[in-house]
Amino acid sequence: MGSNSSRIGDLPKNEYLKKLSGTESVSENDPFWNQLLSFSFPAPTSSTDLKLLEEATISVCRSLVENNPRTGNLGALIKVFLSRTKELKLSAECQNHIFIWQTNNALFIICYLLKVFICEMSEEELQLHFTYEEKSGSCSSNSEDLLEELVCCLMQLITDIPLLAITYEISVEAISTMVVFLSCQLFHKEILRQSISHKYLMKGRCLPYTSKLVKTLLYNFIRQEKPPPPGAHVFPQQSDGGGLLYGLASGVATGLWTVFTLGGVGSKAAATPALTSPLANQSLLLLLVLANLTDAADAPNPYRQAIMSFKNTQDNSPFPSSIPHAFQINFNSLYTTLCEQQTSDQATLLLYTLLHQNSNIRTYMLARTDMENLVLPILEILYHVEERNSHHVYMALIILLILTEDDGFNRSIHEVILKNITWYSERVLTEISLGSLLILVVIRTIQYNMTRTRDKYLHTNCLAALANMSAQFRSLHQYAAQRIISYTCRHLRRYVYVLDKLYFSHSHCSTLQHCFSSLSDNGEELLSLTCSHILRSYASSLFSLLSKKHNKVLEQATQSLRGSLSSNDVPLPDYAQDLNVIEEVIRMMLEIINSCLTNSLHHNPNLVYALLYKRDLFEQFRTHPSFQDIMQNIDLVITFFNSRLLQAGAELSVERVLEIIKQGIVALPKDRLKKFPELKFKYVEEEQPEEFFIPYVWSLVYSSAVGLYWSPQDIQLFTMDSD
Repeated sequence: MGSNSSRIGDLPKNEYLKKLSGTESVSENDPFWNQLLSFSFPAPTSSTDLKLLEEATISVCRSLVENNPRTGNLGALIKVFLSRTKELKLSAECQNHIFIWQTNNALFIICYLLKVFICEMSEEELQLHFTYEEKSGSCSSNSEDLLEELVCCLMQLITDIPLLAITYEISVEAISTMVVFLSCQLFHKEILRQSISHKYLMKGRCLPYTSKLVKTLLYNFIRQEKPPPPGAHVFPQQSDGGGLLYGLASGVATGLWTVFTLGGVGSKAAATPALTSPLANQSLLLLLVLANLTDAADAPNPYRQAIMSFKNTQDNSPFPSSIPHAFQINFNSLYTTLCEQQTSDQATLLLYTLLHQNSNIRTYMLARTDMENLVLPILEILYHVEERNSHHVYMALIILLILTEDDGFNRSIHEVILKNITWYSERVLTEISLGSLLILVVIRTIQYNMTRTRDKYLHTNCLAALANMSAQFRSLHQYAAQRIISYTCRHLRRYVYVLDKLYFSHSHCSTLQHCFSSLSDNGEELLSLTCSHILRSYASSLFSLLSKKHNKVLEQATQSLRGSLSSNDVPLPDYAQDLNVIEEVIRMMLEIINSCLTNSLHHNPNLVYALLYKRDLFEQFRTHPSFQDIMQNIDLVITFFNSRLLQAGAELSVERVLEIIKQGIVALPKDRLKKFPELKFKYVEEEQPEEFFIPYVWSLVYSSAVGLYWSPQDIQLFTMDSD
């Protein structure tokens, strides 16, 4: 390397790299280091170029791994870097470009070597490489722990060095090196609960930097600082090209900063927009990694504690003495950036983390009068569910669920009127409330899930969000009301179809009269009826029989889901396995409709209209044993309003029907509607949430971190996408 830069392919022959990895010890005071660190060319940021760099330096790294225990050259390089960082702040103030450039180069080499060492060896072996005394060949108990000193130095650099054009790159590199230091988790299938990360970051010298580091990373994310333009650097880019580092002398150009994506956990990631702020991106990834570290055996994760407790800069109340690592940050700036950045998985995950864990943030956001700025990007994620990976969709959905736990939110979203939602393509929405749009998108998400992914967790949380909102439905858009009813009807028909296929697949009776007259008391003969013909005209009678005469059918329905229905051990078709899921969805949708009718009937004439339009199907289910209780109010509303429409005469216009409904709403005695317990669902993380979140966070690091590359074959923590 050195001042005479070369192409990546020439690196194995580079005399300076040979000396660094060779058998000769190099003192930290040797002029060699100035020569080694005087290189200047753009570092690769695409996965292809980063892979080439890794392949080109394999021989150099292997030599260093073999020789370093005797030479201590890695330790000497780190000491050179540590000594330089003591003057870094002053160098920034004095605009000492050369000094900062060489210090950045040193950190780049350290970061790269640390990544290789962590991937190739155990933590015990790694620590030996950082504690061997120069030329001693053995580990001394009095050796200073250079790895801990390096980590502390990086934390100081991130938090203390002012962000200027000449310090932008070294700030990014310091954060990247911290990510690399934590990357040992990538190479283990199991979640690490004891590691050098826990040893250094949760106790000892690094602990006092906790709140300052979290605050700095958050502000880096908030500010979204772009890299300086090429003209901000005093050194021209060398014409012979080739090389290792996007150093100050390289002119860190826009266009070099591109994110490379190699897939997420088991699914394709959405197309990533152009990355405008590498510093913000790396800071957010490091913050998420720190926040999701498991607790140490004898201490909770201090970074999670800091995230859980920070307050608004406008909050003048004192912090309780029991809260460690507390700090304040500008909530308005944080809210604005979160709203703007929801196209990325990591920003959505940060929003979830803050809403779920920090009550100060949650209270602040729910009090905002511009919630549409936050909710619309979340709805757009769900609307484009086909293009998003499943984890991103989960996070967006859980955010909605958390928000809908608040009654004030559920009321206020119906007061926000939106114009021309261009990304909603099923129907032109020239004017709609935020609440109605939310209902449309969530129902669409459930429908997509039921027909494609069939993920019970996803549709359960969608229905829970709708249920939380249902008592506060206000002035539902006619299309939203129509979709609530039509989606329920879709599953009512599906339920009939499944019953038909599952229990009435063979006909032994020629007429309906014979069918009903031949039934014995236990109703076993119902298993051989042709359900499809009966249900067209006699659904109510059939469900009445179901409730009175054939408990055995319901028992066998349960048994079928356990695999015991077929006497010949023939595998059950998919529709048999769907029966319980369909019934759960129907039950919940009926409860949502019932909740709206009993709590806010007078606000929702469009829902009554849609219900009356599909009344024939609902009437068939009024005596169904699984839905009979919840159908009482729905049936009462249908009967009451239908009678008023019949009295008004035939061939009524839509406007006239709505007018009759509005008059009827006033006339309907509210005490006739049976009260049910309020529908309220609260999001609770499952036990051991780290089993989900740690692989997810590291998959984001793998696919989104700038200038970091790991071979897919080495990754153990999550399954790589084969596409």
